[in-house]
Amino acid sequence: MISFLYEHPSAPRRPAAPSFDVREIPFSYRGSWLDISPVVALHTTTDQLHLVSHQTGMHAVLRFAPERDGVAVAAEWVSTASHLQWRVDDEAAITAAFETTGTLRIRGRGVDLRVADATAVLTPFTGTYFFEDPIDGAAIFTSYETGRRYRVTSISGELRFDGAEALGATERAVVAGGAEWEIAIEEFETARPSYTSDLDFESVVDAAGAAFDDYRHTMAGWATAASPAADLAVYVLWSASVGPRGFLRRESILMSKHWMDKVWSWDHCFNALALVGGDAGLAIDQFLTPFDHQESSGALPDSVTHSEILYNFVKPPIHGWALTLLREQAELDQATLTTIYGLLSRWSRFWLDARRVPGHAIPHYQHGNDSGWDNSTAFDHDRAIEAPDLAAFLVVQFDVLADLADELGLDEGAAWRTERDQMRSALLSQLWNGSSFVAQGVRSGRQSKTTSLLTLLPIVAGEHLPADVTQLLADSIDAHLTEFGPATQLPGTPEYEDDGYWRGPIWAPSTVLIESGLRRTGFTELADTVSERFRALCEKSGFAENFDAITGAGLRDRAYTWTASSYLHLAREAELRRGGASG
Repeated sequence: MISFLYEHPSAPRRPAAPSFDVREIPFSYRGSWLDISPVVALHTTTDQLHLVSHQTGMHAVLRFAPERDGVAVAAEWVSTASHLQWRVDDEAAITAAFETTGTLRIRGRGVDLRVADATAVLTPFTGTYFFEDPIDGAAIFTSYETGRRYRVTSISGELRFDGAEALGATERAVVAGGAEWEIAIEEFETARPSYTSDLDFESVVDAAGAAFDDYRHTMAGWATAASPAADLAVYVLWSASVGPRGFLRRESILMSKHWMDKVWSWDHCFNALALVGGDAGLAIDQFLTPFDHQESSGALPDSVTHSEILYNFVKPPIHGWALTLLREQAELDQATLTTIYGLLSRWSRFWLDARRVPGHAIPHYQHGNDSGWDNSTAFDHDRAIEAPDLAAFLVVQFDVLADLADELGLDEGAAWRTERDQMRSALLSQLWNGSSFVAQGVRSGRQSKTTSLLTLLPIVAGEHLPADVTQLLADSIDAHLTEFGPATQLPGTPEYEDDGYWRGPIWAPSTVLIESGLRRTGFTELADTVSERFRALCEKSGFAENFDAITGAGLRDRAYTWTASSYLHLAREAELRRGGASG
C-alpha cells in the first residue's frame, strides 16, 4: 500500500486549460494510443492533421481534410484538453473529442471532412485496405503498419466512399458531409459490435474536459500564479499517457506522442517525480515500468514501448537518487519497499559485476548512449569511459540501498556501505584531478575533456564529497549558467553548438540533477537560481526536448514529458519553500 504524506488543500478549481498549438503538442487523451497532429514522423510536419497511432510504432493512419464540393478549404486549428477544432469561417467548423481512449467523435457543420488513408499505396504487406462494411455500412480502414482497424461510423449526415476495395496506388477515403453531420472513429483489432453511444457530442466534450480537470487538480492543485505554465505541463503528461498494452504493463507516460514515443530507463524517474505529489501509486508505476523488463544480469532495458524492448544500451543508475525524492513525498509500505530493494540491488550489481574491468574499481559506460548524454564531449576521446557521473550515481544508490536494507531488517546494509565507500574513494582518487572531475578511457586511460556539464554531475553526491571539491563543482556549474539555465557544454568553448544535442543546449534532467545536488549540499542560492531560470525558460518556450542555451528557443521535439515533469517538480518544490503548497 502507498499513502500520501501530504493532502491537497480544498483549493478552488482553475478555469479550463489554455489552448495550445497542435503543431507542437499532440491532441490526445489519457490512456489513448492515438493522437491528432500534423507531426507524422521524425522531424516531419505536414500541412494537414492526421490520426496517428503509436501501436507497433508511430504511424500516421488517417489524414483529415476539410472540403466543400470536393475542394479542400483552409482551416484554423484550435485545440484544448477537451476538444480540437478546424475553424473554417464564422459559419463552418469541425470539432473532435475523445469519447474513450480508442474512440473519437467528430462533428461538423457547413463543411465536409475527408478522412483518407494516409499511406496512399497498398501493397501485399504495406499500406491500408479500405472497404464499406456490408453489415452496417461503416467505413473500415485496415492498416498493415499498426495491425489494427479504424472504423468510421456515421451518427448523422452522410458518408461518401472513394476508392473502396481498391488496390495499389489510389485515393482511399470516406467523406462525412451534410449541413450538419457527426461520425465516430474507433481503433480496434479484428471485430466488435457496430458502434452505438448514449452520449451526445456536448456530453463527450464535457466529459473529456472534466476528466482532464480532475487530473490537473490532482497533479497540480498546488499551483498558483507563480507557476503559470503548470496547467500546460500537466496537459503534456496527460496527453502522452498510454494504457497498459503490448510490452507496457502499467499506465505509462511516453516521452512524447511525437516520434519519441517510448519510455527510456531514466526519463521515467522525472515523470514519477512530477506525479508523486498527486498520485503516489501512479508515480511508483512510472518508476517501476522499466523494471518490468529487467534482464537476468540486472540490467534495465534502454527503452520500452508498445512493441519493442531495446537492450543494446542502458541508461544511468539515477534510481536510488529518484527513490529518495519520491519517498520524501509518499509513504511506501514494506512490501513495495522490499520489491524495490530487490530490483535496485540487481540493477546495482549489474554495474559492479558486468561493467567493471577486472582490477578496476569504477564501472564504465560503453557509449554515450549509456549515460543518456549521447554525444557529450566527455566521449570525444574515448567511447568506453569510466565516468564521474556514473560513480557518483552509484555512491548515492549504494547509500540508499544500505539504509533501505537496515529499514527492512536485512543483513546487507554494511556490505552496501562498503561498496559506497569504495566507490567514493575511487571517484576521488582516480577521477578528480585537483580542480575538476574527468572521465577516463577504459582501455587507454586517457582523460576526457572537462567542459561538459556531465563532469559536474557528481554534485548529486555532494553530501558524500569533501567541501573543497563541492565548492569547485558549484563554481564550475555557475560558469555553465546562462540566462536560462545550465548549458550542457561550457559556452564559448570550440565544441559548443547552439543545437548540438548534449553539446550545448539546456536539458531538463541535467538541470534537475544539478539543482538537487546543489540544494542538498548547501548551495541554496545557486540552486534557487538554477530552478528559477529553468522554470522561466519553460514559461517562455514551452516543454521542448531541449533549449538553445543562449536564446532560450525550444529545440527538437516540442512536447517532451520529462521537461514538463521537471517544470512541475521544480515549481512544486518552490511553492513548498514559499509555504504555498501543502499537497
